[in-house]
Amino acid sequence: MERFQNSKAGTVRCFGCCYNLINRTGKGNDGLNYSVDIKRSIEFIEANIKEKLTPEIVSQHTGYSLYHFCRVFQVCMGVPVMEYIRKRRLSLASVELYKGRKIIDIAFDYGYETQSGFTKAFRKEYGYNPTQYAVRMAGVKNYLTGEKNTLKLGGCFMVPTIISKPSFKVAGYGIKTNIADGSFTKDIAAFWNNYDINGWECKMYDQLNPPKHGEVGICVPESRESESLVYLLGVIVEDFEKVTPDMITLEVPEATYAVFTTPPVDVTLGGKNGKANQEDFPNAISKTWKYIFEEWFKDSGYEYDETKLDFEFYDERCHFRPDTVMDIYVPVIKKI
Repeated sequence: MERFQNSKAGTVRCFGCCYNLINRTGKGNDGLNYSVDIKRSIEFIEANIKEKLTPEIVSQHTGYSLYHFCRVFQVCMGVPVMEYIRKRRLSLASVELYKGRKIIDIAFDYGYETQSGFTKAFRKEYGYNPTQYAVRMAGVKNYLTGEKNTLKLGGCFMVPTIISKPSFKVAGYGIKTNIADGSFTKDIAAFWNNYDINGWECKMYDQLNPPKHGEVGICVPESRESESLVYLLGVIVEDFEKVTPDMITLEVPEATYAVFTTPPVDVTLGGKNGKANQEDFPNAISKTWKYIFEEWFKDSGYEYDETKLDFEFYDERCHFRPDTVMDIYVPVIKKI
């Protein structure tokens, strides 16, 4: 059953949460451990780096639905899975170039149909063509290796509150994007830029008149086995009567959430070129997501509830303050 339909008003509505869960296998007695599972996916990629690899193939090996795997992989690794594979192949290719192998043989080994296609990809990644790179980069190391940066976010802000939240309605603006092909991060950044330029926040509050201030940022997959999703940034409303045709609507189902508050950031401090600090707050959000999946889940006694939707919540606490924070709502169920 498709998750989205076009309404007569031209909006997009979400119906139900009929997701099919995939049984996770191979996790032993440790239960859900995203760090271990992402490590297993990396090991699988390494073992099959010269074979055909797709997000579907890697997610099936790990045991998660396609959408959830792509989301967790990007949170933990910082790049979409196919971008990681592309970079990893080029990294290994660079080592073989240094060893003196023929460019055409390397190209075929790593899935490129032509030498020119490999050369173009290599130049885009490293700034040199393969021959120039082999000469200049003596002692080249793998592009994606390095000391693991273990996130430590201690203190009361990283102790989540477990709550049960009834279903609620959201209306606002959004875009369609893809979680697996590398466009997700760029699309969301572009959307936020347009959100500010077009004054959509003011339009939402003026048109919808929500009972409380606060925006919900939420990713809604077309299905749990789809790479496509809609990113919606909207406000919580009592009904959809005031929605305009250019808006998107969503009914978020009832769920149990672990609610995390990000570490406070002083966005009023001068950033680059004396401008307001616009980097540390997004970094705090990204690191909190990383902490949740890499650290918190494994010892929490909870699992991520794939039948529900996670979301970010922004209210007055993130409006140009020296203690700027926001909340991340992660749907959870007790481990059995």
